[in-house]
Amino acid sequence: MPAPHPTARAGLTRRLWSPLLSLLMVIGLGLGLGGCVTTGLPEADSSPWQAVPLATKANPLAVAFTDARHGFLVGSNRLILETNDAGASWEERALDLPEEENFRLISVDFDGQEGWIAGQPGLLLHSTDGGQNWSRLFLDTKLPGEPYLITALGRSRAELATNVGAIYETGDGGTSWQARVEDAAGAVRELRRSADGRYVSVSSLGNFFSTWDPAQPAWQVHQRVSSQRLQTIGFQPDGALWMLARGAQLRLNPDPADPEQWSKPIIPITNGYGYLDMAWDPQGTIWTGGGSGTLLSSADGGRSWSKDPVGEREPSNFTRIVFTDDGKGFVLGERGSLLRWVG
Repeated sequence: MPAPHPTARAGLTRRLWSPLLSLLMVIGLGLGLGGCVTTGLPEADSSPWQAVPLATKANPLAVAFTDARHGFLVGSNRLILETNDAGASWEERALDLPEEENFRLISVDFDGQEGWIAGQPGLLLHSTDGGQNWSRLFLDTKLPGEPYLITALGRSRAELATNVGAIYETGDGGTSWQARVEDAAGAVRELRRSADGRYVSVSSLGNFFSTWDPAQPAWQVHQRVSSQRLQTIGFQPDGALWMLARGAQLRLNPDPADPEQWSKPIIPITNGYGYLDMAWDPQGTIWTGGGSGTLLSSADGGRSWSKDPVGEREPSNFTRIVFTDDGKGFVLGERGSLLRWVG
């Protein structure tokens, strides 16, 4: 049988090697990108956070204190834990609630001994003795939406916001409620309140955000500033806004009086995980957290970032970062994950 012509042999060789070379290129590109993801940010030499073991796989969602040492942590699956050592350890508490209902305790707040817990579906609890006893308040079935955020305002006074942006205030311990805003904002994925009583919310689809302050009759709608859908919006220490968007983007609002002004997008690291919350620690360092143990900090206003070593060891999604007025701090994660600020 005659040998193949040299040109035919070359064509055959190219056909055999072409798929292999393509595969090697894909593998090489993947390894290269993986290296960028792994080494894109330096890891801090030390961490101000300490992991706190919790005897639960429920998701912590909110934390509040009656004083410097005593407080409560609440979350999914009826989770309520109590601490008497400023959050270094937690013990399970029980609430007198129907066993057949799997409540999600989403918000807790105290003003001294006056405490409130808001949960879903349709749950509102009130305490006048620092959380030792809780009474259930039955809300009007016509209340727009589900309880989402509760704020203690003093003796027998509180403000309740729902997951459609309805805002109500009580001055008689929850016996009656008065509407504070004319129209609800619509279904929201996130809603925050500032210390001076202003609110900001993100629509359920993340395509716009709304603001409201006590001097306004209704919510003010604002379009998002890029094609990336919004994840979360909150308040900076000076009252200006911050924004987290899909694509691991964050932006800062430079003027508290103008929610239309935003910085260029800041993308600390692209690791495939988005950010879910931001907060400022007592020293003014910015913290942001998100998926798969992502916990980053910036001490220069967002220009440079580093990875937190304690956060990286937690196999959890960090959903909320909380700093209290007296300097305590917590990072709340899924499946019973909790970090405590030790400075």
